Amino acid sequence: MAVLDRLEPREVFRFFEELSAIPHGSGNTGAVSRWCADFARARGLEYHQDALNNIIIIKEAAPGYERAEPIILQGHLDMVCEKVPGCRKDMASEGLELAVDGDQILACGTTLGGDDGIAVAMMLAALDAKDLPHPRLEAVFTVDEEIGMLGAAALDVSPLRGRRLLNLDSEAEGVFTVGCAGGNTTRCVLPVRRTEGRGETLRVTVSGLAGGHSGQEIDRGRANAVQLMGRALLAMSRAAELRLVSVDGGLKDNAIPREASALVRVSDGRAASAAAEELAAALKNEYRAADPDIRLTAEPAETARTPMDADSTRRCVCFLACAPNGVEAMSTEIPGLVQTSLNLGILTTGEAELSASFCVRSSIDTQKEMLSRRLECLTGQLGGQVERSGEYGAWEYRPDSPLRELMAAVYREQYGAEPKIETIHAGVECGLFAAKLPGLDCVSIGPDLTDIHTPRERLSVSSTARIWRFVKEVLRRAQ
Repeated sequence: MAVLDRLEPREVFRFFEELSAIPHGSGNTGAVSRWCADFARARGLEYHQDALNNIIIIKEAAPGYERAEPIILQGHLDMVCEKVPGCRKDMASEGLELAVDGDQILACGTTLGGDDGIAVAMMLAALDAKDLPHPRLEAVFTVDEEIGMLGAAALDVSPLRGRRLLNLDSEAEGVFTVGCAGGNTTRCVLPVRRTEGRGETLRVTVSGLAGGHSGQEIDRGRANAVQLMGRALLAMSRAAELRLVSVDGGLKDNAIPREASALVRVSDGRAASAAAEELAAALKNEYRAADPDIRLTAEPAETARTPMDADSTRRCVCFLACAPNGVEAMSTEIPGLVQTSLNLGILTTGEAELSASFCVRSSIDTQKEMLSRRLECLTGQLGGQVERSGEYGAWEYRPDSPLRELMAAVYREQYGAEPKIETIHAGVECGLFAAKLPGLDCVSIGPDLTDIHTPRERLSVSSTARIWRFVKEVLRRAQ
């Protein structure tokens, strides 16, 4: 039985529930893209699907709107897949288990994927509507936004005639996003050697952190589990001879890691554990407001893996302790706006290398370049190499925006208040579309979403209803 079938707007939540039944994490978008293609074929709509699973669905203008400039509706198909500890759901092969709590929709034990599943649902509802006045609709469903906006970067935009784009990937009702930072993914790789070594084996764990989206929560003082692991390993190495076996943490480069773990071989387990315990107390004090549940533990463990040699351990610990992370600069023009930051989001250890992936952001391209060069310099000094991918420029504010003016007028009529117009530090796909479609007039909106990219993620039902009403009115008046 459908969980959301009694919620309004039914035409939107119907598609959201269908989407939620399809696994659609980043890099796993084949099934959901085929679902969109089936939708288009069943309704006789033109569609364009590429090898990456991006899909564009086009619906011609309603009667009376044939001469109106087309509207591009845009959102992404992929979601961040996170689970609470102990959750056994395989998010690569199983759909979500939805639940309703008052005005909130959630997924039991996992992320909900409201970012950006609600955009997908609204776009399909608009394409499916038989009595909605609208210009030609060009609905663009991109993939792998959460891992570097890879789908938007590769998308062939030649089927698009429109130069007005309504992006549905924001998470706060009443806010019109009209600019964003540029960014890239910078991956640092250190080669390591392994050799047999004696001592006690300890498992070091950093856990209990709040985490969050690195574009939206990077300035809230929340701890990064991977960065703190570097601090813990440094402290323990000063108390006893330490050889690193493995260290891993984080799942997405744009999500602040909530957990990290390491296996180490130490000459004196008691001294190393005491150093970890002393640091744990310090971290409890330092993060008592931002991360009150922070935990650092060092416990006896066993492993068959051969530890790294002393030089490889030194280089890896130095990198983790010294790599920049967090806010680097605040805007001097826009109060409260993070200008430049980076997030060490994924750390993995292979047999012969340590890999650290950073999400680098800035609204000033030269500062973004500077951060990647700093990482390149540090990594090079430690004998490693750097790879960069997913490069995208900043989306600059457009002073003259007829679309924004139309939307503001509709908002004032519906809400009796002025919308908040802002630029953000998080990267959104609008910047890539602005570069590909010269003269693009673009605004991003969305309903209220809380704790996105965490298992606490919630979507507001009432906010979704208001935003859907707003979108329909904007389409009706977009002549």
